[in-house]
Amino acid sequence: DEVLLSAVDETLKHVFKEVGAKVIYDFIKNYSHLEREEIAEKPEVFSAGLERLLASAAPVIENLILKSLYRKLQLKFEEKEGYGFSDYIKELKEKCRC
Repeated sequence: DEVLLSAVDETLKHVFKEVGAKVIYDFIKNYSHLEREEIAEKPEVFSAGLERLLASAAPVIENLILKSLYRKLQLKFEEKEGYGFSDYIKELKEKCRC
């Protein structure tokens, strides 16, 4: 869970800077009632919040987060047809048994 949160933090801060990342976390907290610490438990809620806020840019941000996460886990990220953000997270949890 900590590795995922680290990847989310780094990606959001890299793309949107510190202030933008805070705005995104605040929006998701207020809109989806999801705390930052709950992202790993409820990736589909996080994804829906991103989509609500960023519209068509959400999948781009999600892919950047996933690439960062896979890199941190020393795994190769490969996009899969029909897979969404939460599918990758669930698959990683099963692989890592986290």
